[in-house]
Amino acid sequence: MRRVSRRDALAVAAGALPYVWIPGAAALQQVVVRTSGGGYDEARKAAVYDAFRKETGIQVVLVAASATKLLALAKSGGGGIDVIDTDSDTLIQIDRAGGLAPIDYAGFKYTDLNDLPAAVRQPRYAGHSYFATILGFNTKTYPAGKEPRSWAEFWDTKRYPGPRALPSAAIGEPTLEFALLADGVPMDKLYPLDLPRAFRKLGTIRSSIATFWETGALSAQLLSDNEAGLAAIWNTRLYEAKAKGAPVGAQWNQNQAGLVAFGISKGTRNLDAAKRFVDFSLSGATQLRWMRAHAAIPANRKALVAVARELIDPATGQLLVQSKGFMRDVGWWADNKKRVSDYWAQWILEK
Repeated sequence: MRRVSRRDALAVAAGALPYVWIPGAAALQQVVVRTSGGGYDEARKAAVYDAFRKETGIQVVLVAASATKLLALAKSGGGGIDVIDTDSDTLIQIDRAGGLAPIDYAGFKYTDLNDLPAAVRQPRYAGHSYFATILGFNTKTYPAGKEPRSWAEFWDTKRYPGPRALPSAAIGEPTLEFALLADGVPMDKLYPLDLPRAFRKLGTIRSSIATFWETGALSAQLLSDNEAGLAAIWNTRLYEAKAKGAPVGAQWNQNQAGLVAFGISKGTRNLDAAKRFVDFSLSGATQLRWMRAHAAIPANRKALVAVARELIDPATGQLLVQSKGFMRDVGWWADNKKRVSDYWAQWILEK
């Protein structure tokens, strides 16, 4: 493996987008895909990237870019990224900036559209999986059954002392919904978010926040190493750590579910390759291989039936994200991210 610069397509990024390059790939057609990296790509390597190359002869090139960077690149013409793999509210913002091309569902070869719910088949982005932000705990500090069972209990530093970890606004996901739940707001009354109330409540445990994490890998490390006995963490990262033997547990009550999706950059020079990658990745066969190594919930119905058993609530028979949580309002977040960012910038400087 080497890290190099793609002379033409990535020139706009000015070296800011490292990617994985495989020797011998120079002669192959390539599709540049933005992903979150780490264990996410490890789970997808054989199931998606290698399988796509074998099927089509197209090499998948992986890059990393924050939501802020993606928006800047969208406004400047895409920056050499062909497919953007990220949360749906970031894609909504990129679309509003004029950065996404239409998804050619009619041209799909690998994916049966009947297997994709209408909710994930948006005009300019296509949902591939659901994930949840859950209450994670280190089982050495809190044995299973002794952990907080709500965000109000997470906020109770007397009953549950010790350091916590929460996501930073830098990744677009400050846990304002959890602060409001801790303050008594019902799950079905969260939106529109009351920002002053949420930040006030967040301030009540600020001294107990060891880290506002900016990557999923860091959140898992903090929880696994017990640097934070409690954390708001993506279920995919927690289950990945658990599979590797980390002493971590998941509390699904009041989880926040979100949709992860593909968007195709409007200015891509590799439009055909981008379309084929999205189509291939959404197929039932691909999602089944992928989600067996990744604890997300596939959008494709055929894959969902096969792999979702461990994410089913035994009490209700429903998916845990449905029976115990709520769906993030991506429209509200797309409309209010700058407002939240301004609040955060002021709040984080306060003592």
